[in-house]
Amino acid sequence: MKKSFITIAIMSSFALGACDSTSSNSQTVNQNKQALQNEDSLLTAKTTTAKPELGSFGIELSARDLSVKPGDDFFMHASGTWYDNFEMPSDKTRYGAFSLLADRSEERVKQIIDDISASKDLSFEEQLIANFYNAYMDVETINALGLEPIQALIDQINDIDSVIDLTSVFGSAWLTGVSSPINAGLGFNRLDPNEYQLSVSTGGLGLPDRSYYLTDSERFAKIRAAYKENITKMLAYVGVEDAANKADEIIALETKIAEAQWPREKRRNRDLTLNQISRSELLKEYAGFDWDTYFASSAYKIPELNITQPEPVKDMIKLVNSEPLSVWRNYLLYHAMSNNAGMLPEAIYLTDFEFYGTVLNGQQEPRPRWKRAISAMSGTQSLGFAIGKVYVEKYFPESSKEKMASLVENLRKALGERIDNLDWMGAETKVNAKQKLMAFRPKIGYPDEWQSFEGVSISSNDLIGNVKTLRKFFHAQSVERELQKTDRERWGMAPQRVNAYYNSSFNEIVFPAAILQAPFFDPNADDAVNYGAIGAVIGHEMGHGFDDQGSKSDANGIQRNWWTEEDRAAFDEKTDKLAAQYSQYEPIEGNFVNGRNSLGENIGDVGGLAMAYHAYKLSLNGKEAPIIDGLTGDQRFFLAWAQVWREKRTEQSMLNQLRSGTHAPGRFRAQAPRNHDAWYEAFDVQPGDELYLAPEDRVRIW
Repeated sequence: MKKSFITIAIMSSFALGACDSTSSNSQTVNQNKQALQNEDSLLTAKTTTAKPELGSFGIELSARDLSVKPGDDFFMHASGTWYDNFEMPSDKTRYGAFSLLADRSEERVKQIIDDISASKDLSFEEQLIANFYNAYMDVETINALGLEPIQALIDQINDIDSVIDLTSVFGSAWLTGVSSPINAGLGFNRLDPNEYQLSVSTGGLGLPDRSYYLTDSERFAKIRAAYKENITKMLAYVGVEDAANKADEIIALETKIAEAQWPREKRRNRDLTLNQISRSELLKEYAGFDWDTYFASSAYKIPELNITQPEPVKDMIKLVNSEPLSVWRNYLLYHAMSNNAGMLPEAIYLTDFEFYGTVLNGQQEPRPRWKRAISAMSGTQSLGFAIGKVYVEKYFPESSKEKMASLVENLRKALGERIDNLDWMGAETKVNAKQKLMAFRPKIGYPDEWQSFEGVSISSNDLIGNVKTLRKFFHAQSVERELQKTDRERWGMAPQRVNAYYNSSFNEIVFPAAILQAPFFDPNADDAVNYGAIGAVIGHEMGHGFDDQGSKSDANGIQRNWWTEEDRAAFDEKTDKLAAQYSQYEPIEGNFVNGRNSLGENIGDVGGLAMAYHAYKLSLNGKEAPIIDGLTGDQRFFLAWAQVWREKRTEQSMLNQLRSGTHAPGRFRAQAPRNHDAWYEAFDVQPGDELYLAPEDRVRIW
């Protein structure tokens, strides 16, 4: 939303879900591995009689609201009692399964840091962790320093006297953290994933999405008024006179930026965002912008680039040249303050939080500083992997990795059978789809090769200096790699993060260690529960390889059309139908789910659930699942899915998700089973029920 700077993009990915800050660890997995070729259950044999973490078989039955018919609202049926009685913590904007595990992960990372701090004989990386954490927690020093840590940046902005000066500041955003209307990051060449390629896009907005500027309603007018107040206060900290009028000018500028940007659903269309151009042609096609000055501080060679939004980039160039330098200076001053607020004196942070936390997201009070410290140091461009190495040693047994690998192969087999049986896809396309499926590379738990931090020096009393040190370190590595073959061992998430993702360029599915715990995975839970939860998560990530955008890359990660024209048309007809289905959900009056922008995630959910159900049935070897606590295996499977997606949000957070997120809110992800015949049979869903879809209206893709 706010931060835009040149960095290396290590994945072109589709993540399972947005989650709060850091994540958590995995449960110990005790099992005997079953032979996949015999189609035996991959989950039943266990070397322990320990009880599941949740309930008697892995589901929290007390969370259900049995007064709600499954066919009217499956989310509330599965989790309604929890939803009605759960009180949102004052430092949260949403809470659910991801949040629960994120909190657990933070507690465990905090214990790691406490153990390190109590030790007298620290390793090199342990000292980095201790020093960064101590610098973040040293509020006394941070308050005493005031604006000194960013004074050089403030002076540089105030000294802008030409468009070239302005362009230079934009170009160094990767280091300073200021916002820029033109952004660049090193990612992968979509036509040759063995190469890195710089990608240029647009950015520069302070509000979550362009619609926050362009929607003419009382709700958004109030948000813009609060934004003006926030800008005014932040400009006052740096001595800007007549700050209120300057704030109006900044919002007017950002409104022009918003008008020029593509809507989010257009930005995710990979056909439209693939526009490769040589460096020499860039200067001709996108004239009026000093690209050499812009790229000077980055040190990239840049033989070729990709322009993700051609016309919007040209419009940004016009704005750079037409808008007064005084407005640009104040714009940069504001974002320099706001983007760095978390590392500046508490008064500045609280001013920033008042808007970005409370107004935009409904958060009533800041998260404890130690949690903010852990978030700041847990990213892949910070000390995330240094922490993750200790985390894995302490909390993630090798048996978990082995178990997950077996589950992935079971889901791969299930999807392969489903592709063979598709009635809408022809033989030629099926061959290509099966090739892509077999080429999927799973990464589970943690990297085989850990990030080295050799040469990094972290101070115990210079927070912003530490952040800049790490930015320089990772940027230097990306510059060094630019013309080398891409590194396929790199990860886009640290092990302690509760999430998962699919990387289309490498055709890989990645599951960090922390997601392998209840309610996603519990070795002591019923098989149906594990297949409905972690099994569907695996299917979701596999599904991204075959969603509306991931399906545009082949088995080798190359963006090309591997479909027959007839099959692609049939696929598009189905995805259009799913987009329309989700676009009908209206969680806030007048604000609907964007079924087109969330389409990839919805395909992942609906398809992943179908794959997991198929795999679950294979695991039964033709036998009937036992009845447990009055519930059939199919009922337990679908309830597990729904409880994974239980969540509660503030209305502000919900609005933010609807306007700027790529995922449908959890309430509607829980309703994905309405597209599966087995769910109707399991819960006796009939015509007239709110969620009922006639068989011909149920979307079956994978």
